[in-house]
Amino acid sequence: MPPLATQSLTWTHLNPSNTDNCRARKQARLQAFQRAAQPLSIVTGGKFKLLLSSQSPSGTLKAVVREVSRQGEEKQFLEFGVLAWSCSESSLLYVAEKKQPEAESFFRACGTTNGNKGVWPEGNKEKKAGVEDEMQKGDKSEYSGDWGEGLSNKRVPVLCVADTEKSSISVVQGVPGHVSPGQPFWAPGDTGVGFVGWWHEPFRLGLKFCYNRRSALFYVDLQKSKCELLSSDARSVSSPRLSPDQRYIVYLEQDVFGPHSQCQRLLLYDWQSKETSTLVDIVKRPKADEFAGLYGFALPKRCWSEDDSDFESWTLLTIEQDLMVVSCSSLNCPPCLKVGFLPSAGSESGVFWVALDEAQPIPALEWRVLDITPPPEEENRDYPGLDFDALLLKPRKVKWGEKVPLIVQAHGGPHSVFVAEWQLLSAVFVRTGFAVLLVNYRGSTGFGQDSIMSLIGNVGSQDVKDMQRAVLTLLQSDVTLDPGRVSVLGGSHGGFLACHLIGQHPDFYRACAMRNPVINYATLLGTSDIPDWRYTAVGLDYTFGRLPTAEALATMLNCSPIIHAEQIKTPVLLMLGGKDKRVSPHQGIELYRALKSRSAPIRLLWYPGDGHSLSKVDTVSDCFMNTVLWFLQHLKH
Repeated sequence: MPPLATQSLTWTHLNPSNTDNCRARKQARLQAFQRAAQPLSIVTGGKFKLLLSSQSPSGTLKAVVREVSRQGEEKQFLEFGVLAWSCSESSLLYVAEKKQPEAESFFRACGTTNGNKGVWPEGNKEKKAGVEDEMQKGDKSEYSGDWGEGLSNKRVPVLCVADTEKSSISVVQGVPGHVSPGQPFWAPGDTGVGFVGWWHEPFRLGLKFCYNRRSALFYVDLQKSKCELLSSDARSVSSPRLSPDQRYIVYLEQDVFGPHSQCQRLLLYDWQSKETSTLVDIVKRPKADEFAGLYGFALPKRCWSEDDSDFESWTLLTIEQDLMVVSCSSLNCPPCLKVGFLPSAGSESGVFWVALDEAQPIPALEWRVLDITPPPEEENRDYPGLDFDALLLKPRKVKWGEKVPLIVQAHGGPHSVFVAEWQLLSAVFVRTGFAVLLVNYRGSTGFGQDSIMSLIGNVGSQDVKDMQRAVLTLLQSDVTLDPGRVSVLGGSHGGFLACHLIGQHPDFYRACAMRNPVINYATLLGTSDIPDWRYTAVGLDYTFGRLPTAEALATMLNCSPIIHAEQIKTPVLLMLGGKDKRVSPHQGIELYRALKSRSAPIRLLWYPGDGHSLSKVDTVSDCFMNTVLWFLQHLKH
């Protein structure tokens, strides 16, 4: 029996127009995208909440997933992460959470009524309608690990196929038991299903934002229930995309363990020859103005083709029959949508872009890029010659005689990056009267694999020096900024750096705000969903069976900002999510107690229902308002 759902899956017929002329079809698609760009009204208050929809290849069918609630219905966990039509449009493919058997207490009396669930028969193992596995008495409190931060209660995914003609649902058989399937797609001819399988033994590690988990590309024949390995099984793969002619599969690959986000390869699998080739290889160290590689992202769902701007950030959203849809923005200009037809080879510069909406730069904001070269004493001996950069966003006009206070922001990850795209909160900071410096320290993505690897074993040192070097470089070159009113902001590893900065430079920063910060690597080891990173970050190898030693814990402690807590004088605002599985909120509490005991100025905001990202709307607004007021309070003249 397939898992039953608290979501409702339906499909309906549509009436699209059909034009034979190629040019007319392109024009129709362009008009359709322009219509789609108009403001949409959202119906609220209805009984059924729309969760996901997908239109069939021909456009004649549309599948819709709605959340439903039935009185007395037993809760079933179902995750519609994918909703894919088959080429024949007779089936829908999706990912569900397998319904687990209920566990009972030892002390339920045999033969007694169990509420609305009927009468239990005697015996230790019980059967219940719709559940294949047996229920074991006494297993009620047994721990079962999930996929970590952002994926709570997601443990055993299964692939399901809904037959639109028979109105039936079946679970795909043949998936190896040692992997958890995801990112599925229909194989050529609808003969089977391709998918990424993540190894989940001996236990699951956090998956969100971690692109280094052991995984491989598989294919299951639906008729024979036979599974075939299509890629290496010793790497980490993601984002498989089938070509329109159904001959090729492209996907991303990187090494297992090590940095969670690394430079990736783009590989091509030939369905006919069964051979794999490399389209884009790992870039160790790009030269100026050269392609820097692919980093920790998902390929657009539609990324295949059919056969000078003011914007500094272009994001490809999708390609539909050679029509590209992109989002364009910069630090001082909100995003807008543009479309253009993919040109033939050699004619790339001739793309004609049509704006679906207009976005004008905000006149009050200006920005620039700072290129920073570490001094000789801060060079990395194993990876010498690496530079880094930072983005400065500031008010365009400053009153004569006034200086602007500065917010220094460190990104998390640590293998992440600030790009020159629209960032709402940074823009509002500037409109409030601050300048914002976004630092891409060595180890950030987008600068080659060497830059990423240079940070391994050097966290708490190289990244902290880069942050401070960036601030000093800016203050020396921009006389409109006030060196006496500098604050620092960061979350996760960014909070780790913020805490290091106020501990190592106690008289430099006037205020600090941290979101779910890493404070002590040693105490975080046993409470995080990514224990592998606690070893990797400090330069130690990780295996599933590795046990902590006094030496390893000492190494973790010595790179942690908690060792500088005694020097902290800067007023600190802490914002913690009570459900954070990535960085336990007890990390922030550890710092809170250390500073409280020394009468250092500190305030803690607790968000019990939020996780690591603190992303709920109420939480985001509350964090922002408190951060602005905290900085205004402590950066007064």
